[in-house]
Order: sequence, then structure tokens, then C-alpha cells
Amino acid sequence: MGNNILSSMDLFIEKIQQLRGLMLGVSFSALILAPLAIGISLYLLTHPKFFHLVENENDFAILLMVFLTVVLVTSGIWLITGVQQFRSLSNWNKRYANYLKKREDLDKDISSKYNLDE
Repeated sequence: MGNNILSSMDLFIEKIQQLRGLMLGVSFSALILAPLAIGISLYLLTHPKFFHLVENENDFAILLMVFLTVVLVTSGIWLITGVQQFRSLSNWNKRYANYLKKREDLDKDISSKYNLDE
């Protein structure tokens, strides 16, 4: 039973390790695309012609301001989440390497203790 639990845990850890690449891609996209969206939105909001548009086109300008605000808020959340995920993945890599080292050391200890390496 213990061996079955260990193999299930190893399979779980292996699956997380496989998903790590996808999560890293999402994290990198957040670190690149979110600042780009924030920059473009801020540029549009601060552009002199934007104020002219707001004065002349009330309904469209309100809709555009709402849209740009939603883009800013969503991109900010996306950026913060991407940074947190990137940090979490970095910590995961360290813990996973530590786990593999400890498992290998334990396997060697057990093998030498019970003469299983022959």
C-alpha cells in the first residue's frame, strides 16, 4: 500500500512538472502582454486628441473610457498574477530539485542498508 501511495505521489509530481511549462508560458505572457496593454491604454487616455474625442462624442467616449478602464484593471490583475505565478514556479523548481535529491539519497541509504544494490 505504501508503494502505491508513493507511485501515485510521483505521478502527481510528474504531472505538475509537465504542466509547469504551460504555467511558465502563461506567466511570461502576463509579464510581456499586460505591461503592453497598460502602456497602450495609458497612452490613449493621456493623448490630447482623446480629450477632444471625449468632448465631441459623448456616448462613444464614455464607452471607450469604460473599455480602457477595464483593460487597465484587468491587465494590472494579470500582471500581478503573472509575477506571483513566476515566483511560485521558481520556488517550485527549488523544492522539486530538493525533493529529487532527498529521494535519491533515501534510495541509496535503503539500498545500501539492505544490500539491494547488488
